[in-house]
Amino acid sequence: MRLSQMLFVTLREDPAEAEIPSHKLLLRAGYIRRVASGIYSYLPLMWRVLQKVSRIVREEMDATGAQECLLPQLQPAELWQESGRWDTYTQAEGIMFTLTDRQNRQLGLGPTHEEIITTLARDLIRSYRQLPQNLYQLQTKFRDEIRPRFGLMRGREFIMKDAYSFHSSEESLRETYGAMDQAYRNMFRRCGLQFRPVQADSGAIGGSASQEFMILAEAGEDEILYTDDGQYAANVEKAVSLPADAVESPFTSYEKRETPNTPTIASLCQFLNCSPTHIVKNVLYQAVYDNGTTVLVLVNIRGDEDVNGVKLTNELTRQAPRYGAKTLLALTVPDGEAQAKWAAQPLPLGYIAPNLADGYIAPQPRVAPQFLRLADLTVLELQNFVTGANETGFHVMGANWGQEFELPAIQIDLRSAKAGDRAPHDPSQTLHSARGIEAGHIFQLGLKYSQAMGATYTSESGEELPLWMGCYGVGVSRIAQAAVEQSHDQNGIIWPVALAPYQAIVIMPNLNASDQVAAAEALYGQLQAAGIEVLLDDRDERAGVKFKDADLIGIPYRIVTGRSLKEGKVEVVQRATGESQDIPLDQVVSTLQGWIAAALA
Repeated sequence: MRLSQMLFVTLREDPAEAEIPSHKLLLRAGYIRRVASGIYSYLPLMWRVLQKVSRIVREEMDATGAQECLLPQLQPAELWQESGRWDTYTQAEGIMFTLTDRQNRQLGLGPTHEEIITTLARDLIRSYRQLPQNLYQLQTKFRDEIRPRFGLMRGREFIMKDAYSFHSSEESLRETYGAMDQAYRNMFRRCGLQFRPVQADSGAIGGSASQEFMILAEAGEDEILYTDDGQYAANVEKAVSLPADAVESPFTSYEKRETPNTPTIASLCQFLNCSPTHIVKNVLYQAVYDNGTTVLVLVNIRGDEDVNGVKLTNELTRQAPRYGAKTLLALTVPDGEAQAKWAAQPLPLGYIAPNLADGYIAPQPRVAPQFLRLADLTVLELQNFVTGANETGFHVMGANWGQEFELPAIQIDLRSAKAGDRAPHDPSQTLHSARGIEAGHIFQLGLKYSQAMGATYTSESGEELPLWMGCYGVGVSRIAQAAVEQSHDQNGIIWPVALAPYQAIVIMPNLNASDQVAAAEALYGQLQAAGIEVLLDDRDERAGVKFKDADLIGIPYRIVTGRSLKEGKVEVVQRATGESQDIPLDQVVSTLQGWIAAALA
């Protein structure tokens, strides 16, 4: 392709809207163009990158025996109501675009396609003889992000590969899950990316097990915790660890003591000259379920630990049936205005005890009359601990479970693991932290959707059973931007060879030098004939502008027909390393073929 004939516009300054390097560079280099908040046009260079990612994804999926299809973007609300996710996606998470058609039917723009594919399976799969099946698509998805940002990383419209498998047994599901795990590793390796598979929370998708594929980058929105032995890696939302050992309490007898101006753990530790591992912290939350019920939640956790919001959300979702609900819509720490709606009397904030009386909750039609009490595992073995006294300005010390306080019946892991913690699989291993961009996620869905939507098959014995399901997603457009975030420098993008829109760019520095023009044209033709994807910068621009643009757009190999032509050579620069060498004209094609083959191996 000749740049003189291409829709090619670059910017010298960073656009004001862009926050992270990859977003800035894709805008500056003319890969994408903002249309509205979270909505972008893919320009010709970017479309070539996306096509390359898509081809790699297709090849790896096809190699597993998966079958490509295309599902509708418009999805009827009743299918999502069958699965129980309509309220979750339209109210709790609020990420589904919804509309009403002229027949007054509710529809949503698909953020994901579990409901559609389960409906297909319900209609088309009858017998165990048809199983297993794995169907996938490359499709535009829509999510109404509250705050679209970072370009294609968190947009409202994006390209995704999603696959769904159906099985007659959990064992068969696990086999396909394993095949998808390997296929995903192949995809990211072939894309030339540094990545790490990690244990993950299943979120609103659901299921018994899931794994994310993180592209490592400092600007990643997700924190990963991992061990050096390679035996453990997890998203911090899912991660578990061994907390630091609690220090033996100096308080040997129970007493209530005045502790003025100590509403925080730090201030209390300073006042009492004690360790936060002696303290039981009591954190109040307000949960709202999809049937309108408000539940007040009191979490007991050790003073040096923090509550993991995702783990807490998951537990409250599991508790939904207890309150006649299906799902959790909102979880907040209630502020003064929220407390005024249900509190019978002012709460002793900062001084709450584990036995905060249910009488603090005023009788309300939509408010559960009792606190839901949860104990994190870190408090179970504490003895002679310090905690609030349910009176502002006072704490108790030397307290014990089974004596002064009753241990809650629900005892679960609610703490946030963090870097520096010990690993459960090997306490000699310490957790380290890294940042990552989630670009793939695979799930063992189990029976969640098939049972809810009545998708069954007839077994070999003639029994009608629910289908086992898995789902497997890859963010195609996210991979493209994540590659830039992982690999760039002060001059621009450094594309992996596998994803670069073109593999080489030929630059003629001086259009008035006939030898430069002739050599560039000849090389351009030879490279094309050899199957190398090549750009020819034949624009009437200064050489410096051409060099800057070549670096900015990140083409792996730059060939310059400059001064070395007098010796029958051209300068070839490798974008990734900056290494420059003069290569004889008759060796350029073979040299590039070798480099490209090695890069793609």
